[in-house]
Amino acid sequence: MELIKIDKGLRKAVTAAITETWGSSIIITRGKIHNTDELDGYVAMEKDSLIGIITYYIYNLECEVISLDSFKENRGVGTSLLNTVINDAKVNNCRRIFLITTNDNTSAMRFYQKRGFDFAAMYHNAIEKSRELKPQIPQNGFEGIPIKHEIEFELVLK
Repeated sequence: MELIKIDKGLRKAVTAAITETWGSSIIITRGKIHNTDELDGYVAMEKDSLIGIITYYIYNLECEVISLDSFKENRGVGTSLLNTVINDAKVNNCRRIFLITTNDNTSAMRFYQKRGFDFAAMYHNAIEKSRELKPQIPQNGFEGIPIKHEIEFELVLK
């Protein structure tokens, strides 16, 4: 597996993969629109195949992970991508790295907690506002769980 910083040459493939996975290249967190076409990130490649993507941005000494997708589960793809962004956040003197997931994504909750992230906040019924900005967000998610809330996880770096 090789991790490569997203550049213009990779952008089209990244956008296509994110659109297929997320319903569009737009991701909403806390009522904010993130266009993944414009975000920093990394891809994981294996034999010319895209097996993972992470996008993020850094502002005010904080790093927000916007998306993390592993297309080869249980092989360390997500962990490798996340660790690379954690290193970028440290190099940029970020005080924390954080992300938002939805209440239905129990596998993400397990994944982040196993990697040292902690619950930071829960935003009750936040997905209602997100659906106004991105109608493609389904009513039900993993295992038929209604998607209603945003849950923030953080890893304090300093």
